[in-house]
Amino acid sequence: MEFLVNTFNLILYQPLFNALILLYEYFPGRDFGLAVIVLTILIKAVLYPLGAQAIRAQKNLAQLQPKVEALQKKYKNDKEKLVKETLELYKREKINPFSGFLPLLVQLPILIAIYQVFWRGFGAEQMALLYGFVPRPERFDTTFFGALDLASPNFFLAVFAGITQFFQTKMITPQTGSGQALSKGTDFSKMMQKQILYFLPALTVLILWKLPSAIGLYWVVTSLFTIFQQYLISKPRDTTSSQLS
Repeated sequence: MEFLVNTFNLILYQPLFNALILLYEYFPGRDFGLAVIVLTILIKAVLYPLGAQAIRAQKNLAQLQPKVEALQKKYKNDKEKLVKETLELYKREKINPFSGFLPLLVQLPILIAIYQVFWRGFGAEQMALLYGFVPRPERFDTTFFGALDLASPNFFLAVFAGITQFFQTKMITPQTGSGQALSKGTDFSKMMQKQILYFLPALTVLILWKLPSAIGLYWVVTSLFTIFQQYLISKPRDTTSSQLS
């Protein structure tokens, strides 16, 4: 277990900690909040291909939802047949229903590492982990624009993180058909989607409420970046030029 912890610190925690200090030292104004924002954007940029893969997988599943609903309606009294036909549908459409989870699992250790950076703080023990080429700050100010202390919890930033999480979740929630007689399975699926839509933002607020607000700022920037990425990937392509050519 100690080996895993040391490996985690060496490969993820220490590089992210050093990157944050480096940004803090050389970013104009030495603003900790701006350093957090820049580091978050850099992390999301590096993970962009994985995020795009997960978003495309979720988009494909959302587009397939009407056909899944039709199967749920047709085989509502035959669960075994429903499972078989649903798997056949995924196979025909060449869609893996679990393909969106792998990129998220790959990102999870990085998410834990960045939380560790903010959670452990910036005391003498952490500063001893700086690389030789990273200057040690003589004075480390954890405020954002000199007003918001990112080392302390902030309820309003936690709420804002919950709001951004709501819109991020809403963008990837499959839209079920309306005006049609839906099976109990579809009704249950729709109910679960609505619960998740509101549960995740509420859980986000509860988690961030008592944590250092640097984590909340990281969460907000991550959600906004993901929303923008979802928009770029999911927006309809302009086919006007291809039709004219």
